[in-house]
Amino acid sequence: MDKPKSIGIDFGGTSIKFGVVQGRAIIATGERIDPKDYPKPDQLISAIAGRVKKFKEDHPEIVAVGVGVPGFVDFPTGTIHNLTNVVGWRNIALKKELEALTDLPTAIENDANAMAIAEWQLGAAKGCDHAICLTLGTGVGGGIISNGAMVRGAQFAAGELGQTSIDYNGRKGNYKNPGALEAYLGNNEFAADTLKDYREAGIEKDITDCSPQHIAQAAENGCNIALKAWDGFAEKLAASLATTCWLLNPEIIVIGGGVAQAGNLLFKPLIKHLHGQLGEPFKNHLRVLPADFKNDAGILGTAALAIVEYHAE
Repeated sequence: MDKPKSIGIDFGGTSIKFGVVQGRAIIATGERIDPKDYPKPDQLISAIAGRVKKFKEDHPEIVAVGVGVPGFVDFPTGTIHNLTNVVGWRNIALKKELEALTDLPTAIENDANAMAIAEWQLGAAKGCDHAICLTLGTGVGGGIISNGAMVRGAQFAAGELGQTSIDYNGRKGNYKNPGALEAYLGNNEFAADTLKDYREAGIEKDITDCSPQHIAQAAENGCNIALKAWDGFAEKLAASLATTCWLLNPEIIVIGGGVAQAGNLLFKPLIKHLHGQLGEPFKNHLRVLPADFKNDAGILGTAALAIVEYHAE
């Protein structure tokens, strides 16, 4: 029997991507939407619904829709509390409005959770009941699976590993929380710290030469400053992940985002630092792997969520 089809929508601050998904395959995509072209939420919702209805015309067997958004979501009602990078999106009942316009059951989820669902249902963590999934980019997002279910918390906001502290006297996060992981490992923070290291060594660099991609290339070429930068990155990340492991005892940690493309430059020191902070029951059999999915994680994860929520399999 063919797997059911669903629509996955990856709602970013500068681009909204669409895909019709069957299993782990995106079988159709649509033209992206720029949120700035629709200044009012009802206008943008209508535009999204229009894309969904077109997909439904072309694929009448579609059974549900999933949407991943960069903000906090009341999961049962599908109400978005706030999107900081999209003007006017505060307390928007997106689930209710999309269902009314498309006549399709719709699930709304935080985008980092959507990535975690993609990896758990279809990717590197498939078959695991206990997983931590991280996406590393401009910020640090996370999703947690425990006992075979997403951990969402009392207000459906659990898994924000980027806000966990690695230093109680450290840099302040967006919520004035000292030592927030994101304040050290965001792409911009990594570049600024590495630029400082170069300058202290008497080497002039531009900030654009210190992106994770550039520093990975420099490390591959044997640059000691770049190698030290990656080891420091891994050490900071391990401090947060070790705490999470002590709390949750996962069987796998999956890391996505652009930084994961550094491969062994990240993963080798990360595993070393992580194992050095964990006891035997926690590090035995613990796997640390790159995510299977890159730019498609949001579409695949939300489409998979829609299937799971509406029991279409």
